[in-house]
Amino acid sequence: MGFDGRTSARAVRSEVAGARPAPLGREAVQDARLARLADYRPHSVFGQLTKPDLSAREVEVLLTWLASDSKEQAAEALFISASTVSTHLARIRAKYTAVGRTAPTKTHLFARALQDGYTSLDRW
Repeated sequence: MGFDGRTSARAVRSEVAGARPAPLGREAVQDARLARLADYRPHSVFGQLTKPDLSAREVEVLLTWLASDSKEQAAEALFISASTVSTHLARIRAKYTAVGRTAPTKTHLFARALQDGYTSLDRW
């Protein structure tokens, strides 16, 4: 089990792999490819993405930073310091990590904002 009480994907894969004979030839490559793709799929509950509970201010800081070239530029637009922008982004990343949807880069955070409906491609 994972630290949050759910069974980890790795544990499920190893349990399933132990329950059936190892595939041969091309099937082995295909099974390995599927396992790797599954690692990158977002966690979901009944087909829905698990969405972190971001505050309105966190969403505002996230979208302003995504539209900016730097944290300093976002800070100027929001009338806050660059370190405050960094703090908000760290908390946003922690919330995404807590629901199993890591976002270590700006591109990942942009993808999460699109997936969760905080913005749309039309806006960009």
